[in-house]
Amino acid sequence: MNVQLYTITPRLLSGDEALSRLPLPSLVLPFWDCRKSVPSQRIVRVEGEGNYSVFHFNDGTQLTVSLTLKRLESRLPANVFVRLHKKHIVNLLYLKGINAHRRQLTVDLTTGEQLDVSRRKSALFLTCVQSLQEELDTMTKGTHPTMLALA
Repeated sequence: MNVQLYTITPRLLSGDEALSRLPLPSLVLPFWDCRKSVPSQRIVRVEGEGNYSVFHFNDGTQLTVSLTLKRLESRLPANVFVRLHKKHIVNLLYLKGINAHRRQLTVDLTTGEQLDVSRRKSALFLTCVQSLQEELDTMTKGTHPTMLALA
């Protein structure tokens, strides 16, 4: 049986350009008996593990906190962070590609990881990718490409 794999690569800016353009707030997380401030730009994805969440950062480090994904979802900027299914929230700025295989979507991250998108959340996910692209397009409209690095 011959199965076709369609690959859609979003036209997002490179990570550094997008991060400099989008003002993302820091996230304050409970860590042992204190609180830790984490810049949202560093978060690649958040993985749910029961009542705990594991943050995966762009430098390869991880941080486990005692918060559920449901509670974290409301604290993260909704224009950049999207819940793929019950176990993962991803930062769209680290999105490398979107793959469609039959009726199942998967995403490739710049870290080399590949994650599944639930069928129920796939339409919302694609809408969020499109709206972020439009937001980034309006930010860069009318600017010269060499000026992006200077801004």
